[in-house]
Amino acid sequence: MIESLLVANRGEIARRIIRTGRRLGIRTIAVHSEADGGLPFVTEADEAVCVGPANPAQSYRNADAILDAARSTGAQAIHPGYGFLSENADFARTVEGAGLIWVGPGADAITAMGDKINARNLMAAAGVPIAPGTTEPASDLDAAVAAAAGIGYPVMVKAAAGGGGMGMGVAADEAALRTEYDKVRAFAERMFGDGSVLIERYFPRVRHVEVQILGLADGRVVALGERECSVQRRNQKLVEESPSPAVSPELRERFLAAAVRAGEAVNYRNAGTVECLLDPATQEFFFLEMNTRLQVEHPVTEYVYGVDLVEEQLRVAAGLAPTFDPDALTPRGHAIELRINAEDPKRFLPGPGAITTWNEPSGAGVRVDSGYVAGNTVTPFYDSLMAKLILTGDTREEAVQRARAAVTQFEIAGPKCNLPFFAELLENEEFLSGDYDTGIVSRMR
Repeated sequence: MIESLLVANRGEIARRIIRTGRRLGIRTIAVHSEADGGLPFVTEADEAVCVGPANPAQSYRNADAILDAARSTGAQAIHPGYGFLSENADFARTVEGAGLIWVGPGADAITAMGDKINARNLMAAAGVPIAPGTTEPASDLDAAVAAAAGIGYPVMVKAAAGGGGMGMGVAADEAALRTEYDKVRAFAERMFGDGSVLIERYFPRVRHVEVQILGLADGRVVALGERECSVQRRNQKLVEESPSPAVSPELRERFLAAAVRAGEAVNYRNAGTVECLLDPATQEFFFLEMNTRLQVEHPVTEYVYGVDLVEEQLRVAAGLAPTFDPDALTPRGHAIELRINAEDPKRFLPGPGAITTWNEPSGAGVRVDSGYVAGNTVTPFYDSLMAKLILTGDTREEAVQRARAAVTQFEIAGPKCNLPFFAELLENEEFLSGDYDTGIVSRMR
């Protein structure tokens, strides 16, 4: 097993990786910005190194500073968490070139799946269903208009290099397409340094379902069930649950088989997620993208399948066999995750601030992965996620009941907080029925 691990991230995910490292007897090293020096993940690591100012480009995305920290502390491996440098193929190559272990998929797989058009084409060749769309970037507005005419409106305009729900727009007709194309292209150039745009068919009523895969050290790819991620605002997830209430045993079998084919197509190693859109009317699903990293919502899979995904990541990176039998994966129970963000619960606008009260719920079936404690400050420099509230039970109904109680018990004061939104959602008949889609939040608002 790896003996020393540098965690190239912050907040709740850094704290969560450090927790598993401590359990396994691994020496953990945290890197942090000047703004994050007082957060729990810094003090809980065995060692910590400040890598720069609050600006992520000068700290958490500063590859040279992170590699210098790894060398100076004698780290054997680097775990990137999610976001920041986690899906940066050049950084993965640099880490391995420096003689360190990269706890993630190979750089070639990151590159292959990082471009949405290339990923779509690879998946089509592997027999994974894809939505109707372009097979190469729409080079200009005229090309986008011609592509949309062939696909049929409405269409989704997407940044080819985007991810995390960013760089997307919907066009119901040509006039809207002309506006969205310019908007998405400009955003993509600014955010990703790549203005390539693809055009896909847009499904007005759709569910967002993803499959957790794990590429093992022996070359096999296994699927650890699906997650429902349809409660979203601005194409970004707020709630995830496993198993999906929309997926039958027969549909699950098709989902998992397609996800394994996706991983095998790029010789995938380590943890990854195959994201899909599900048409609830036809039960057809289409490949959306592959996230070549650990997902924010991994805890719901951990409960349902009884694994520690961070431990499995470390084992794969070290060339070790998994702790579980890949041929005997059996799901149990139900898990729901609520993303507790520092944001207005009505309009979902960021609301950072100093935390004056922080009392976490506890009890049977309650897990909290948090990045903060009372006295910390949620700054405007990073994502608004403060904590993940994970509720589990033998049934979905039991998990929902525990979620209601935990949302009431969770006390946060200082920054704005979206806990009132979850209290509303957990009484919403559409959500409770399990028959909801990605439009549920807009219908609540």
